[in-house]
Amino acid sequence: MKHCDVRAETATPAGSPVRILFVATILTGSLLLFLVQPMVARMALPRLGGAPAVWNSAMLVYQALLLGGYAYAHALGRLTPGRQALVHVGLMLAAACWLPIGLARIEMPAGVTPALWVPWLLSLSIGPLFFVVAAQAPLIQRWFALRFPGANPYSLYAASNLGSFGGLLAYPLLVEPTLTVAHQSLLWTLGYAALVALVLACCATRRTTGHQPDLAGDAVAASPPPSLRDRARWVALAAVPSGLMLSTTTHLTTDIVAMPLIWVVPLGLYLLSFSVAFAARDRVPLGIARTFPVMLVAGAQTAFANAAAYPLLSAATNLALLFVVAVTLHREMYRTRPGTAHLTGFYLAMSVGGVVGGLFCALAAPLLFDWAYEHPLLIVAAALLMPQASLFGWLARLRADPERAARLTRWLGLATGLLALAAGGFLGGDPSPGIALAIIGLLASAAFVAVGRRALFGLAIVAVMLASGGWQTMLQSFVSGKRVRSYYGIYTVADQADATRILIHGTTTHGVQRTAPGHERDATSYYAPLSGVGLAMTAAPALFGPSARIGVVGLGAGTLACYARPGQDWRFYEIDPAVVAIARDPRRFTFLSRCTPGVPIEIGDARLSLSRAPAGGLDLLVVDAFSSDSVPMHLLTREALGVYRRALAPGGLLMVHISNRFFDLEPVLAAAARADGLAAALRDYTPDARAAKAAAARSIWVALSPDPRTLARLTAGRADGWRPLVDRPGFRAWSDDYGSVLPVLRGLR
Repeated sequence: MKHCDVRAETATPAGSPVRILFVATILTGSLLLFLVQPMVARMALPRLGGAPAVWNSAMLVYQALLLGGYAYAHALGRLTPGRQALVHVGLMLAAACWLPIGLARIEMPAGVTPALWVPWLLSLSIGPLFFVVAAQAPLIQRWFALRFPGANPYSLYAASNLGSFGGLLAYPLLVEPTLTVAHQSLLWTLGYAALVALVLACCATRRTTGHQPDLAGDAVAASPPPSLRDRARWVALAAVPSGLMLSTTTHLTTDIVAMPLIWVVPLGLYLLSFSVAFAARDRVPLGIARTFPVMLVAGAQTAFANAAAYPLLSAATNLALLFVVAVTLHREMYRTRPGTAHLTGFYLAMSVGGVVGGLFCALAAPLLFDWAYEHPLLIVAAALLMPQASLFGWLARLRADPERAARLTRWLGLATGLLALAAGGFLGGDPSPGIALAIIGLLASAAFVAVGRRALFGLAIVAVMLASGGWQTMLQSFVSGKRVRSYYGIYTVADQADATRILIHGTTTHGVQRTAPGHERDATSYYAPLSGVGLAMTAAPALFGPSARIGVVGLGAGTLACYARPGQDWRFYEIDPAVVAIARDPRRFTFLSRCTPGVPIEIGDARLSLSRAPAGGLDLLVVDAFSSDSVPMHLLTREALGVYRRALAPGGLLMVHISNRFFDLEPVLAAAARADGLAAALRDYTPDARAAKAAAARSIWVALSPDPRTLARLTAGRADGWRPLVDRPGFRAWSDDYGSVLPVLRGLR
């Protein structure tokens, strides 16, 4: 197939009013398209929670609808330009029946897999609108090519993705902090009306000029159709960045927090890569492509590494890797693009690749793997797809001789394989940092030498990964069998040298049990006896009598169960069945089996479960529902506190765990307590050396009660440990309709 030459294309005058109209139309459509994604995710938080997989499921829906829109735009090309305009405007008006944007009023049936139900909910909620707006980019480019024969319509795709990038940035920085969800929906509705007007204006310009070229004429004849191999390569080049965007999102949200502010960063870089890669000038994308091998080696070193040790460095490396890979592979797509007559087919292949990457990360990977292996696999795939050229001149000259090149390849492959196997032996035994760095350094050097040979470079990247934590990770998967992956996260049970067993979600500890005889029932970690919740549990008989009714949101390893006393009525609420299986398995943790055998555990979103529970049915309610390293937003809104208050008896006590590394959630609860008239106090507990040796950890708990007397009795005599909540002036309480994490992000004040 003959590919396009950027320099051979003629440009339309930049200041042409008609060109400006087309650019404005494509920008508006793309801005709306990617403004709606975090907006709907925000709307879905109270119903779906904030697990990273929820966002990946949403992204899969968006990619599938994008594919549908591109297929529709491609099929529309069979019609005359006038009929294209008539059909498209008609569909836009029909899709307006789904305005204003909101979630469909349906509930997930019992026993249905969330991975299947979440896409169904989102498709019903915004499917027609997203579908018709998704068709804007290829369709408007096609109309532009008809209006200006010889111009480069692909440059409009760069403008399209700038609009998409702007929409993503606008949401967490401008829209979410200033507008309620209802006002956000109204704003999007007005934007959609403006888009319809712009599309009508584009149609009018074509009619007034009388320019109606024949789509089956000379343009098609002069440009041969792309081969099946070309289309397959476009699919592969699009699938890897799409999948890497989702796997990077999973990495970040597992180690930090699942929220739109974090979700949009990888997606924003992914979209920005199109604007860079599809630019007419190639200096910037070629400069970025030269860093590809270096970034791939750096990404290989962090793919299996413990991100908790250096979270910001790990996040920065993964984001930089995503951007470089996306720009390089998307530029390769742009370099091999077809003529404008086959433009919509090119975008259709690209959207197929996006869906393939999304299916792999959102559906296949959680079923196939017990860890996020999709991330390193996509890095290897990127290495195999990378445009290959030797980094060093002497290597290029050496490889000009086929015999010497073959000999170098054999020896380098053998050395790399042996080093990778040695890494398994040395690094599996906890070697000194010097040995580990030496092995990784040698493998990284081998990777740089291998650039220019796809298979050899891919092998070297795999070897770097294995030496940088891959061996240990795979041993836990295939030998120990102590890792479980579900829709909501990756959980690892690990035995420590200090006679403790821990439950880890991503990189966050969710439970610790002492395994030394006689200490299996000890309350540990965030739930130690002198923590806020430990004091509340100890005081429960005095506060509520021997028959206290206690509910716990978030099971973890089940540590709190060992505070149970005879006569008390306990109940746990847990969204993830995998966590329930771990906590109930005495081979892993024995808190439940020893302390509360047979305790009821309601599986599902706790907020929904509590809203259906009898009013006033609990005396003490503990909210310890961590997602990654923070409490999900939808569990801290005024509506959520209203659900908790309804579930509590008039003199009941609510305990909320807000320990985390990234957010100061005290103002959130202080504002909610002020707005709803709740008495509140906070305990920031730091264990002394003796308690720390007994596996206690620092924790921050907030106690709230509709009855000030209950709170006074809890904190009486411990004034040095409890203090009033600090209410930040002007801080607005979160609600399901409004909330932003920016004001509580640590380091931004």
